[in-house]
Amino acid sequence: MDQTSQILSLRDVASQINSGGNLQTILQHLIAAACRHANWALGSIMGIDAAHGYAHVIVRHDPTLIERQLPDKWELATSPSLIALQRNEPIYIRDARESSEFPGYRKEAFERDYRTVLVMPMNCRDAEGRPMVLSVIARQITDVSAEDLAFLGTIIHLGAIAVEREHRLEAEKRSAQRLERALKTHTSLLEHVLSDGSVSSLSAMVGTMFANPLVVLDFTANQLIAGRSPSASLDDSAWQEMASNGLARSLMKTARETIETGMADTASLFLDDGNRRFKLSARIEALSVDMQLVGALIIFPTEREFSDLDLLMLDSAKFALSVQMMRSFIRFRFETRTQSELFFEVVEARWRNANDIAQRALRLGLSFSVPQQMIVIDFPEKTKAFGGASIDVDHTLSRIMQQVQLQASLVAVDGGVVCLVPYDAGKKQERTAKLTRRIAEELGRYFDEEPIVVAGSRCLTLADYPPAWERCGRMIRIGRSFGLTGALAAQDFGPLPMLVAASEAGDIRSFVQESVGAIADHDRENGTPYLETLSTYLQEGCRSQACADTMGLHVTTLRYRLSRIQELFGVDVESPDKRFAVELAIRLHGVIDNRPAGSKA
Repeated sequence: MDQTSQILSLRDVASQINSGGNLQTILQHLIAAACRHANWALGSIMGIDAAHGYAHVIVRHDPTLIERQLPDKWELATSPSLIALQRNEPIYIRDARESSEFPGYRKEAFERDYRTVLVMPMNCRDAEGRPMVLSVIARQITDVSAEDLAFLGTIIHLGAIAVEREHRLEAEKRSAQRLERALKTHTSLLEHVLSDGSVSSLSAMVGTMFANPLVVLDFTANQLIAGRSPSASLDDSAWQEMASNGLARSLMKTARETIETGMADTASLFLDDGNRRFKLSARIEALSVDMQLVGALIIFPTEREFSDLDLLMLDSAKFALSVQMMRSFIRFRFETRTQSELFFEVVEARWRNANDIAQRALRLGLSFSVPQQMIVIDFPEKTKAFGGASIDVDHTLSRIMQQVQLQASLVAVDGGVVCLVPYDAGKKQERTAKLTRRIAEELGRYFDEEPIVVAGSRCLTLADYPPAWERCGRMIRIGRSFGLTGALAAQDFGPLPMLVAASEAGDIRSFVQESVGAIADHDRENGTPYLETLSTYLQEGCRSQACADTMGLHVTTLRYRLSRIQELFGVDVESPDKRFAVELAIRLHGVIDNRPAGSKA
């Protein structure tokens, strides 16, 4: 074939190859053009699956093919295809009937009546990503020149260009389809939200959008919705049961802490349902409204990384879930704010019309016309600034009240919650004491530190609420001063802390300073034990020998210290009245001195 004919042939080959509508058609046109223009009788294109050891026939060209079943795959051990790929050069078998190197071709050469075989790598891949080779066959023994190889190589190169173009078109088509699906999904999610659907049904929709197992956490409703199992050892139903029960608290807490520390992209979840321990890697996405954390999306990894389109769909899912949860959050915040405003009008005695208060309370689900008492919960200091905690606390307290069969109203206050419960008429108030302990324990597990929980006195009329509120606040301040947590009662404090809290702090401090302040200052500046000595002496009933034994001193040393106290500070404990005043001042000094700096009685 002269040069002009070859050029015209190549033009015809390019036209035939480009006339295909999909990859299979392109390959069929390619092998047909190669056989016709390069003067080969038969041909095929194969995809090489080296991992499993087979060459798979993708397309064939045989104009004289008699209807019969031909093998669709060859063992690579009996085929030159793998060698052609590894060497990236043609494999030429001049006479397949005489070749012992490739017994598969030798056997088929007799069955299908052919002699020469040429196998050439194509430098492109099929739809499944397998490298391909082109094989052409002549019925007669045919010599192949360098020009023949170059001509056939050019045809193959044109085909490879068409194949790569088809791959790009297919990739763009898939990308466009995914983008269209993402837009439809986004629209469906928003339609679901606008139709006032539930978080559960929306979570199910989100679960179908991704190949990853998901868990949706709704902090506004204290709800967990688990999807497919992230562990091979658990089926979906077992995982959902475990996540919703044994692991719910752990997942909620871990998600909050992970988001707070900013390690959401590389989180490791250490989960324990009481029977088994799990360690799972996950990506945790915050769901926020108005800078308030209302939920979280836990995404467990798969082998496929998130693409840009996946991230776009993830943003849509997060937005839809956040908007869905926003309704509950806004409803909760509105109810909380209006309830709190009314409550503080009552406890601060700012109301004027009792009927107006009663009607407003009725609309908000409160009641001040029946005997009830306050249970005031003061959050730990590290929790008070943590956004959204009161939402979870509200649901936790509601669950506790349901379990003990109490009708309670919950009112959010700054840094805590007030539970208005029916008054416990028992003399020892055992039911209320058990309830406060349970609240402290339950919330202690949630906060990692028990809050202070105190119960107020009976409130029958509106006038009873301000003193009850002040009494609860006083007990909380005393508890904070002494580093106490958990359920507290007045019996847990001695009379002096209550006296300090109830009295004017300035008068108390003046009395203490005038009585023993100079001694305390001297001890602090000089390291002397005069105040301790005087306190022990009074505790032992002013008996010198008993005091010396208690302090491990010689009685002479004790008498010397007492005389120095008399000389330096003019303290006189001889008369009962003076002795009582000094002892009271020492005890009050101990109470005041143990309070943190800046605390107020």
